[in-house]
Amino acid sequence: MAQFDVHRNLGAHRRDIPFVVVVQSQRLDGYRRRVVIPLVLAAAVGAVDPLLNPSFHIEDLEVVLHPLEVVSVAVDRLGERVGTLLSEADRIIAAIDVVISRAWK
Repeated sequence: MAQFDVHRNLGAHRRDIPFVVVVQSQRLDGYRRRVVIPLVLAAAVGAVDPLLNPSFHIEDLEVVLHPLEVVSVAVDRLGERVGTLLSEADRIIAAIDVVISRAWK
């Protein structure tokens, strides 16, 4: 599995969060967990900030990145890989930057 790969969510909230995207650097591939960000159904989300919550189409579903819900998941708890958002890496990193930036006070 690679950074920005999209996997099915096997968790309890998979109805509203059908996918997660791996954001962890491949430098840490030897570790048994992956840092992922949920991809929430757009219909299940209220108002969004396009910088914080970019949207994507995966398997004919509109989903929204939710970086405030970042989590670490055991590799064996990730569902099947369904695609990649590598071409959207800049938008994903920009969303993470909004969460961790010290620019706003």
